[in-house]
Amino acid sequence: MKIKNGFTLHQIGDEHIIMHNGTGNVDFSNIISLNPTATRLWQHVEGTDFNADTLTDFLTENYEVDAETAKRDAEQLIKNWLEAGIIE
Repeated sequence: MKIKNGFTLHQIGDEHIIMHNGTGNVDFSNIISLNPTATRLWQHVEGTDFNADTLTDFLTENYEVDAETAKRDAEQLIKNWLEAGIIE
């Protein structure tokens, strides 16, 4: 998997959002807000190929979480990002 071209992370105050760049008009219904953990995961995989194992490894190395929970969360995050159309 990889982040689709044109999607970038932006910080607005304390919030982090994903938006598609290069459009004349901003469609605010297509802005994805990320929590702090999802933001760190996005930054970790930006510009690389990744899969659920990549995210799982990052979670277990950086947070106090067991591998099974991290894997389940990583798979759910990938599913959410696929449904949002921001990764391929």
